[in-house]
Amino acid sequence: MSFASWKKALVAGLAVVAMAAVFTGCGGDNAAEKKFLNIGTGGTAGTYYPIGGAMAEVLNKDIPGMNASAQSTGASVANINMLKDGSVDLAIVQNDITYYAVNGTEMFKDKKVEGLKGIATLYPETCQAVTLDSSGIKSIADLKGKKVAVGAMGSGVEANARQIMEAYGITYNDIQVQYLSFAEAASALKDGNIDVAFLTAGYPTSAVQDIASQHKVRLLPVDADKADALIAKYPFYTKTKIPAGTYAGFDEEVPAVSVMAMLVANDKVDDKLGYEITKALFKNLDRIHAAHSAAKAILKEKALEGMSLPVNAGAEKFFKE
Repeated sequence: MSFASWKKALVAGLAVVAMAAVFTGCGGDNAAEKKFLNIGTGGTAGTYYPIGGAMAEVLNKDIPGMNASAQSTGASVANINMLKDGSVDLAIVQNDITYYAVNGTEMFKDKKVEGLKGIATLYPETCQAVTLDSSGIKSIADLKGKKVAVGAMGSGVEANARQIMEAYGITYNDIQVQYLSFAEAASALKDGNIDVAFLTAGYPTSAVQDIASQHKVRLLPVDADKADALIAKYPFYTKTKIPAGTYAGFDEEVPAVSVMAMLVANDKVDDKLGYEITKALFKNLDRIHAAHSAAKAILKEKALEGMSLPVNAGAEKFFKE
């Protein structure tokens, strides 16, 4: 073979090898398949957003081919609707809101959402009933006839307030209902325009800290028997103790109930991906814990407490290992 012919054959051979490599790279098993995941969180000033951001970083680092991104949303109710329409694949949602969605009750009445699966419960969001010490109100049983802020109309907070008062035999007919956001309720309490405000959030909550910086506050307890009755009817609640000194000037431990922030997936997240996601997150909890103080309560041994819907089979497999 002449040198020119040998050179031609070599070039042709290399071209074939290169083409084979391209095709293998495009569809072969040795290349990590690209996985795109949108994670629904909440407002940028809230708890869900930094925790969701940390989760996206962990997934991108630990799962080959993963391209996860956290996006700011309107939180729990909005996240359920985004899971439903596929604009997010994973989302942080309160477990009570998830329960309403999969059972078609409360704000999802006649709008039941199919195809959702739980990945894990994360940390408690505590239902807090706050009053000024000067009001003389010591118990939820004392709320009859009082001006009570119950959260925005149709919100998760509003459902929590209604259900907790119901355990004490109190309905909206017995109180002067005020539909107010956290910030509005905090202002109204400080100004003496309401007697009690309900809010659901990880403690210490900045809105309550703001009130406590100017007035002596009191948190109203949920008595053990009332908490038991509540949990029997609404299984997404868990018992919580708010430590003494959580808020300046209030040095009593307070029994309360909490709902859980949880990670929910839609049916785009199959069992294999569910396993990979759960394993990555729980093997890297230090990075999640560093994202926000509330995230320190995320623990593998508590990840199925307060679970309010069927668990993704891959996530379940990881927790059983």
